[in-house]
Amino acid sequence: MSKTILVTGAAGFIGSHVAQALLARGDVVVGLDNLNDYYDPARKRANLQEVERSTFHVSRFTFVEGDIRDRALISHLFTAYRFDALVHLAAMAGVRVSIQDPALYYDVNLNGTLVLLDGAVGRLYPSAIRNPQSAIPNFVFASTSSVYGATRQIPFVETDPCSRPLAPYPASKRAAELLGYTYHHLYGLNFTALRFFTVYGPRGRPDMMAYKVADNIYFGREVPLYNNGQMHRDWTYIDDVVQGVVAAVDRPLGYEVINLSRGEPVLLADFVRLIEELTGRKARLVPAPMPEADIPYTYADISKARRLLDYEPTLSVREGVARFLAWYERAVLAGEGG
Repeated sequence: MSKTILVTGAAGFIGSHVAQALLARGDVVVGLDNLNDYYDPARKRANLQEVERSTFHVSRFTFVEGDIRDRALISHLFTAYRFDALVHLAAMAGVRVSIQDPALYYDVNLNGTLVLLDGAVGRLYPSAIRNPQSAIPNFVFASTSSVYGATRQIPFVETDPCSRPLAPYPASKRAAELLGYTYHHLYGLNFTALRFFTVYGPRGRPDMMAYKVADNIYFGREVPLYNNGQMHRDWTYIDDVVQGVVAAVDRPLGYEVINLSRGEPVLLADFVRLIEELTGRKARLVPAPMPEADIPYTYADISKARRLLDYEPTLSVREGVARFLAWYERAVLAGEGG
């Protein structure tokens, strides 16, 4: 049976893929995005075009340009549609950038989430709060591996208190996870926080490492290589993340926090070498010290995702990078005359 689902951040990297997957299986999707200029909005519009081209049932996809902090807009959406689920991916992203403007990160990532939570439980339109609990949509929230901070518990496990985030971005995401529990407790909202680990793949953001290394190789754009590449990351291909998100949409779990990753850390230096090997070109990255907000290792325990979501990552890093580069050469190089 098809569902009606609100996807925030629908024009972004992960959001556009999630919307595409939901449409492909027959759901009705309302995509919300403010198309901000954190990176070129033209790339986000191109993402939307790919979503629309991917389905013969464009009538099941409605795009709304707007901000998650706009209480009137969110109230309108929740009264105009009977959402079965909400996939909340909209956010100000980036650990290092958040240090420069923490107020913006908290406003969007925490206050914006609060507006959506109020919409989900009917607090933006008081008469609707009398709806039966079954009318409250399942709330799936995109969190981040960076909430773990400099934990010494390796691999990262969801029972970690995550009480010492190293930058405003993860602090805002951890605060939103806790707010989700409050709404679960008060209103019976099903809230699943999915902690993503270094997602990469087609339509990836230009500030992500795979994209930046490709930019360096093809266009000579300067890219810092932190700690001489001696940092492990649990690289996770976009299709595997989407698999987990869609499974969470279909499974109201009460309140849960779940890691989504491949569960196999790869050294950053090896990741760069793989891109060099597959392109047949040499990257010339600029050595840089590891920022204070960064950590040398991310590695997820994904046993909980396997148990609760039947999650099973399938794509190796080699195959994932090959697919990313094929997209980059088609979508980016062609667009920039490379």
